Amino acid sequence: MRIGIAVARLIVAVATIAAIVATFTSVAATSPINPFNFFGFFTIQSNLLDIVVLLIGGLRLLRGTEPTRGWTVVRWAVADYMVIVGIVYAVLLAPLGAAGGVPVPWANTVVHVVTPIFALVDWFLAPDRLTTPLRLTWVLLLYPALWIAVVLVRGATDGWVPYPFLDPKHGYAFVAGMTAIVALAFVLVGLALRLADRVPPRLPARTALP
Repeated sequence: MRIGIAVARLIVAVATIAAIVATFTSVAATSPINPFNFFGFFTIQSNLLDIVVLLIGGLRLLRGTEPTRGWTVVRWAVADYMVIVGIVYAVLLAPLGAAGGVPVPWANTVVHVVTPIFALVDWFLAPDRLTTPLRLTWVLLLYPALWIAVVLVRGATDGWVPYPFLDPKHGYAFVAGMTAIVALAFVLVGLALRLADRVPPRLPARTALP
């Protein structure tokens, strides 16, 4: 199972890279592209983080590297972000017909559906994590808080917002309410992911590459 999960991680990482490149190319072919806007989407940023975790995680599994607390928290955080990407897309964007910055249909499916589902399954099944201390739940909010702060500053200055529910035209009370809901969602999803701790998988002792 260890090798199978490692290979799956590498395949999903490559697919995600292809999806982001295809999206960037498609957008650039139709109009001048602002990289700050393109890479400003939480979906794109989270998937980039996920690519790093998938590649490193795949190699760690192939090498039989023992999990550490730091690696577990990184996996926990990125799994949290990816699950949120899937939930927000399904609940807030898809019903509006919004692509969330990913106009290429197959790429949209990869970064909004495939990667969130894989992140969830991978978190529960892959044997390279320790238990997740409740006292570290706050760590999950560091990156989302920074991202939202940047979005709100940009929305108030140059008017660019990545998602309709963060658009200042709805009023800042509405945006503040949605931000609070999203923040709560990060915490709740993070706590739900801790259910995997009930049966924490373990890697065998360090082994050489098969």
